[in-house]
Amino acid sequence: MSHEEFPTDNPAVVTVGLPYANGDLHVGHLRGYVTGDTVARSLRRVGQQTAFVCGSDMHGTPIAVNAAEAGVSPEEFALEYHEEYAATFPKFNVEFDNYGHTHDETNVETTREFVRSWIDDDHVFEKEIQVAYDPEADQWLPDRLVEGTCPYCGEHARGDECDEGCQRHLEPGEVEDPVSTLTGNAAEYRERDHKFLRLSDFQEYLQGFIDRVEGTDNAKNQPREWIEGELQDLCITRDMDWGIDYPGEGGDAAGGDDLVLYVWVDAPIEYVSSTKQYTERVGSEEYDWEDVWTVEDESELTGDDTGEIVHVIGRDIIQHHAVFWPAMLRGAGYNEPRAILATGFVGIDGKALSTSRNRAVWADEYLDEGFHPDLFRYYIVNGSGLETDVDFSWDRFAERVNGELVGNLGNFCYRSLLFAHRNYDGTPDTDVSASVRERIEEAVEAFETALNDYRIRDVGATAIELADFGNEYIQRNEPWKLVDDDPAEAAQVIRDCVQLAKACAVLMQPVMPEKAADLWTQLGEDGSVHATELADALAAPPAEFGEPTELFAGIEDERIAELNAKLQERVEEATEDADFEPEPLADDRIGVEDFEDLDLRVGRIEAAEPVEESDKLARLEVDIGVERRQVVAGIKQLHDLDDLPGTRVVLLANMEKAELFGVESNGMVLAAGEEADLLTTHGDVPLGSKIR
Repeated sequence: MSHEEFPTDNPAVVTVGLPYANGDLHVGHLRGYVTGDTVARSLRRVGQQTAFVCGSDMHGTPIAVNAAEAGVSPEEFALEYHEEYAATFPKFNVEFDNYGHTHDETNVETTREFVRSWIDDDHVFEKEIQVAYDPEADQWLPDRLVEGTCPYCGEHARGDECDEGCQRHLEPGEVEDPVSTLTGNAAEYRERDHKFLRLSDFQEYLQGFIDRVEGTDNAKNQPREWIEGELQDLCITRDMDWGIDYPGEGGDAAGGDDLVLYVWVDAPIEYVSSTKQYTERVGSEEYDWEDVWTVEDESELTGDDTGEIVHVIGRDIIQHHAVFWPAMLRGAGYNEPRAILATGFVGIDGKALSTSRNRAVWADEYLDEGFHPDLFRYYIVNGSGLETDVDFSWDRFAERVNGELVGNLGNFCYRSLLFAHRNYDGTPDTDVSASVRERIEEAVEAFETALNDYRIRDVGATAIELADFGNEYIQRNEPWKLVDDDPAEAAQVIRDCVQLAKACAVLMQPVMPEKAADLWTQLGEDGSVHATELADALAAPPAEFGEPTELFAGIEDERIAELNAKLQERVEEATEDADFEPEPLADDRIGVEDFEDLDLRVGRIEAAEPVEESDKLARLEVDIGVERRQVVAGIKQLHDLDDLPGTRVVLLANMEKAELFGVESNGMVLAAGEEADLLTTHGDVPLGSKIR
């Protein structure tokens, strides 16, 4: 990669985190794919040769378990979702140059090549480790079939990740108090030989990489804790049948160990495989995957003559892309990523998206309601900065569509082209004014700067801001009054407005490609707006064009009320119908003395704010009468933090202190259930009162 400003002479590839072929797509998933598509289109807009690739993640325990429940093979189960995704993405104008999957022949072979190269260079070793075993089911338990307690922060954790606490990646055998999700009974740890990628071989390299990599601050800063500390080696095998067989040292496919590769080995390698498949389809003269991914000499890995690799991911998989993946690439002699862009999550009406409670807006649901895909694209790209969470609500959706698209962009383009058509049959025969040309040049420069800074929201804002200027310009000059009094000036104003409308079409295309194409057609332009570059924003529009139509239609309040009612009803039904099964009561009893050892106090939250770089943690200040405590709690996605101050809670005051994401936690706030329902008191007892 070059680190030069885009466009560079090197080819680029944009990838998006692979969707896991285990369920329907919703708006939370779509944020990443729409963002990736916008990045790829923006790069092409500035003249950068770019391929946009992805694929379905087909392996792993959840797919194997769900396939067994459905009575089909894991491959058949995953392929059905793969085909659903491949059909859904184009409906949101997400157009991959290649969309493959991790179980296809290309990725299986590419993955084996990666692993063999690690083996040949002595980066792989075997170690006997503790692996969870379910004696009742008489089988080894892959990480996703294990739950327990995180050894680092004490929160509930899955077998491979502390998903409710510090969000660390967890290796097999690390989870404390393991429980089998197959039977709900306690699991036991037994010795088992597994293969490891020696990440410690790459620690010095990774410390340099994290200083070089571009992208969002969270993707650059969050991994430093792991890279600069004691870097744990990565277990690359799992005990299950569904996956890519571990290739043995002799080159055989299975390796003779009845092990498959960890899903986070073959999943990112699909980025390479999908790019290969694109080259196979179009030919290496048009796009050569090797120019992007491979290097002839390891010294070129940080040089200027390799490709520009840009990853768009959710922030829950930063560690995999900023630590594991660069090491995997380095160990196989491949190029490193230029940039990692980690997006925030998507909430629904101020709460965390919950598929189990049907608190989600599903991809097909959005389309079935008859809304244009570009409206969603605009809302999700322009709703916040990349790193910030986006709250999807039908009310905000309508507000932004009606205000920014209908009232601003659509209004300006329609009134300008309509006036031009009725009075001049198209573009007035004069040059664009110097002031308007300068304003368009500023918009083009803003687009380029925002893209190179990876401020994708600002990329999408350039067309809106230009239309805002246009509305003010046409209103100030009032060409409808000038037609009779000063026809030359009227022609100049409308000539400028038509040019501004054309520039809007060019600038809006990465975010709203279909609507940009509609505007391009209304301008009477030949060719496709998708083939244009930024310089075309200043090319003269056609002399003639027909009567325009409005680009966007307003959304009525009654329609939004109906959509809100549907969503609320569905959430309530899902909550009522949920098959809630309380956890079994503990067999071990405790005495009164043990309970009295717990110092439980009534407190009141005085302040609440998110913990930076964490998806789920919030920093709370809790008044417990005798003092004010700082507490870290995993409630960021489950509560509106702005509403928490003043809330009474129960605090475990003599909990050992812990440090999570660099923030000290001095106590624990008690909550119940998956929704983290905060425990409180019925009456108004004084703060600091002890729970007895």
